[in-house]
Amino acid sequence: MTKEINNEILADFRKNLNQDATNNVLKNSVAQVGIFKAAENLDVKSKLNPTFNVQVKTGKVSDQKHSGRCWLFSALTTLRTEFSSKYDVKDFELSQNYSSFWDRLEKANYFYQGIIKTAALPVEDRKVNSLFSYPNGDGGFWQFAVDLVEKYGVVPAYAMPETAVSNNTTEFNSVLGTMLRKNGIELRKLVNEGKSEAEVDQRVDEMLSEVYKVCVYAFGQPPVNFELSIRNDKDKMIEETSITPKEFLNKYFTINFDDYVDVLNAPQIDKEYGKLYNIEFEGNIVGKNATTFFNLPLSRLKEMAIAQLKDGKVVLFGNDVAKQSDRSKGLMSGNMYQYDKLFGIDTKMSRGEALDYKQASISHAMVLTGVNLVDDKPNRWKVENSWGEARGEKGYFTMDDDWFNDHAYDVVVNKKYLTGDELKMLDQEPVLLPAWDSIA
Repeated sequence: MTKEINNEILADFRKNLNQDATNNVLKNSVAQVGIFKAAENLDVKSKLNPTFNVQVKTGKVSDQKHSGRCWLFSALTTLRTEFSSKYDVKDFELSQNYSSFWDRLEKANYFYQGIIKTAALPVEDRKVNSLFSYPNGDGGFWQFAVDLVEKYGVVPAYAMPETAVSNNTTEFNSVLGTMLRKNGIELRKLVNEGKSEAEVDQRVDEMLSEVYKVCVYAFGQPPVNFELSIRNDKDKMIEETSITPKEFLNKYFTINFDDYVDVLNAPQIDKEYGKLYNIEFEGNIVGKNATTFFNLPLSRLKEMAIAQLKDGKVVLFGNDVAKQSDRSKGLMSGNMYQYDKLFGIDTKMSRGEALDYKQASISHAMVLTGVNLVDDKPNRWKVENSWGEARGEKGYFTMDDDWFNDHAYDVVVNKKYLTGDELKMLDQEPVLLPAWDSIA
């Protein structure tokens, strides 16, 4: 590389800037109010009417506070919506803290097993680097939640309420991350010193006991059983003197997780439509199902999401929420901030390019609870977020279809909405993607 910025080039920059008088006005405006305010499209709000002709009956939104548990909140929302409808309890909520406790413990074991598996690789190997970069976070996918619920059941929010730590996981993530990295170093040494499998397993058990203690201090002790006592909206009691989390799940919830599939739209060179994909080391429970995505065109994601909403079922979807959205107003529009017009530039990328070159990521999970159709085509969507009632319309966001086109990447839908040919594709062996893949 030999090209340098010199005084001659800088003089040209200044000359070009000063040729247009409007540049000085825009410079002052941007500097005073900021880029977002200066680029905001004020017409968006008038077009995002929070009324929808297809809508699932839902209740009060939840609040993940300062944590990365959106995937878990969204998954449990699908369960609580079913419970609320079946038993007439509009604002019923499941304990995210209960499921999150088991998630963090299971992820610790998942990390330890990954470290053991890769112990012979050099520390600079990309697999080893990936494991140590993210030993245990509070993020996840739909399959993580499914595996947790099937193994540990669920409890109402009152049976294991939130704590200061579950509401703000920054400190916990730091402490646990340090602890796991230190343990990971030790496990690599034990394996490379030729210690027996039994000796290594014994040390893992001791490490997990410490993780369990830290989790109890931070999140509370998960209940082995609890008293079920809920008064529904018709003033009838739902009561059980003592019930376990698994019994509660099996008795009061009818969802069959095997009926659902996570459908992805990733139009990238390395990902064909009609193929299944797994991501290496992308899981939370050892011995459970791998996180699997079924890659299909974006139009199919919309068609299946609409069909599920029409059947009265909400739809979990993964997205890149930070792009083109107003968090306080709860508005999401493909034309929310007109940066290109403000600066006279062109930043448009295809969906595949945005994923490939790190402009986009599946950073958040929310729930579709409604859609507005014009001539059977969607023009806006109702979104239940997990950021509390202070944002949007009491926690509900309105998203235009352009935002879906640009920033929505996967939906969890019942397999009955797949075509016959698509169902046959589910029998294929998934393609294994590396841990550092763009959709991880």
